[in-house]
Amino acid sequence: MLFDFFRHHEAEAAPEQKASATGRVVSWHSAGRVAWSPRDTVSLTRTGFSGNPVGYRCVKLIAESAAALPLVLQDGVHRYETHPLVSLLKAPNPAQGRAELFEALFGQMLLSGNGYVEAVGGESGVPLELHVLRSDRMNVVPGGDGWPVAYEYSVGNRKHRFDMTAGQPICHLRNFHPQDDHYGFSPLQAAAMAVDVHNAASRWSKALLDNAARPSGAIVYKGADGAGGLSADQYDRLVGEMETHHQGARNAGRPMLLEGGLDWKPMGFSPSDMEFQKTKEAAAREIALAFGVPPMLLGIQGDATYSNYQEANRAFYRLTVLPLATRVAQSVGAWLTKFSGEDLTLKPDLDQVPALAAERDAQWARVQAADFLTQAEKRRLLGLPVEADGAADE
Repeated sequence: MLFDFFRHHEAEAAPEQKASATGRVVSWHSAGRVAWSPRDTVSLTRTGFSGNPVGYRCVKLIAESAAALPLVLQDGVHRYETHPLVSLLKAPNPAQGRAELFEALFGQMLLSGNGYVEAVGGESGVPLELHVLRSDRMNVVPGGDGWPVAYEYSVGNRKHRFDMTAGQPICHLRNFHPQDDHYGFSPLQAAAMAVDVHNAASRWSKALLDNAARPSGAIVYKGADGAGGLSADQYDRLVGEMETHHQGARNAGRPMLLEGGLDWKPMGFSPSDMEFQKTKEAAAREIALAFGVPPMLLGIQGDATYSNYQEANRAFYRLTVLPLATRVAQSVGAWLTKFSGEDLTLKPDLDQVPALAAERDAQWARVQAADFLTQAEKRRLLGLPVEADGAADE
């Protein structure tokens, strides 16, 4: 019955309407579903970024490195040094420059799997301003064909609706998610279990320091005749002395003086027995693995995947930073060129990335030595536009 229903409605659709054949099913299945329950974006950000040094450093390292990459705007012929889009990206809004805007965008994508950029004043050409919106406040409103028809931005009890049918005021960038049609998958969600282990280990360390001279154990009392038991006054005095003289980091290492038949019986495992530090380091490596950051760059001990720091840094840029920055730059560039109506490409300038200098030098040498290639073919292989004689930048 359900299949016949969808087939009947597809037959009634106008022939010239272009939409995915599964769009109606996607819309019917996904509408109104919470994207990040039970691990919502706010909770993940609080535990994995604000409350975890490894997650914080991974996000900052990727976001700052990707945002610092120089961007170039070009078409098949020219590379534009001056252009309205170049000027917009240099100063996207009064409060942010290009690096700050893209760092916020990359950070949102790493923490939530989604990034939203708002265009302000693009009705008659290039937008006047660009703003990154918080992904935890944004909701996708799918239409009947499964594609978003609007975005709702909520702050407290107030909501603002961005209508996507009359234009493209929002650029939605999302990571691949195998089980969601409208929202992206966050690396932090994949590392959530490792974050919990690492945070629990940090809390355990803090508790151990706060109770350094009072390890787990029991005080056993035996009277002179072998009978046990303390009076109320003796019990209160013993508890008071323990809290005053044998609890807290300032009392660490103070010997315990037991009198009158009292005996200390230690209980539990020591940190070495539990291999506590190894567990914490393993959790830190799993967090770094989820984000694609070599543990060597974070100062995590026990990882020898790369022979030296330079090799690890080059792998970090090649495998993590460049794919993310290239994908985001191309998506933002394609979105912005819809306002200007030009066929332009926005991408990182690989020749200005110090970590890739050795690779680029080798590539330039190979291309330069290829005498069977024309000058235009060599430029295309290097990602450069083909210069036209007498053409000037606009």
